[in-house]
Amino acid sequence: MRDLSTSSAFAAGGGRSRRYRLHGSPDSANLVIRMVLEELGIPYEDVPVDRLAAQQKSAAYRRLNPQGLIPVLEVPGQDAPVFETGAILLFLADRYQALAPARKSPAWGRFLKWLFFISNTLHSDLRISFRPQRYFPQEDGLELFSQTLIGRIAASFGHLEREIAETGGPFLLGDEPTCADYYLAGCARWAQIYRNQDRWNLADTPKLRFLLEQLEARPAVRKACRMELIDGLPFTAPVPVRSPGATA
Repeated sequence: MRDLSTSSAFAAGGGRSRRYRLHGSPDSANLVIRMVLEELGIPYEDVPVDRLAAQQKSAAYRRLNPQGLIPVLEVPGQDAPVFETGAILLFLADRYQALAPARKSPAWGRFLKWLFFISNTLHSDLRISFRPQRYFPQEDGLELFSQTLIGRIAASFGHLEREIAETGGPFLLGDEPTCADYYLAGCARWAQIYRNQDRWNLADTPKLRFLLEQLEARPAVRKACRMELIDGLPFTAPVPVRSPGATA
């Protein structure tokens, strides 16, 4: 495990990264970024973050992301690290003109709205549902709060199911995957294995399931999952990573 106090030019006092450096821990949101980096064929360095030791809350890491959240991507040519999963995805898609429609495409607006929906609504609700007591500290009413979140999450997957049907699939925007599909896959994985208790079932969204099956077959996704210590079928038959501190 690298010491974050010396592993980064940013942590050392604010230089610029000369290569891509992905900060994360197994099966956290860095999974989404890793899948896209691998799909794009971008060389990058892994910087492990020890969640068990709360390394993401250290002063050194907070100089990368003041929220103390994972992931962070250091990017060549940028004067600061990039955080927020959706922002990193949009940055990479724009820089490499890949895994997204062209800006002048009629599908650009459709892409943006679903990418931001996944980031701001679905992923946000999931993060709260994993540890609802952090956001609703009162014991009285906590179960109702949790059930409401699960209902919102199921409804979000329903919206995405209908969008796939409207575009004809197999992916969210049609024939080709975008970075939004990889983000959606990560969320579908976590929704099934963290605090779900069978309250949301992938079988209820068959078009989404088919999308996930297509992603599971891609070499870049398989490689990324191996690097994240994820075994088996990561999205359609997911099991938790058996590594201390692993969490979405």
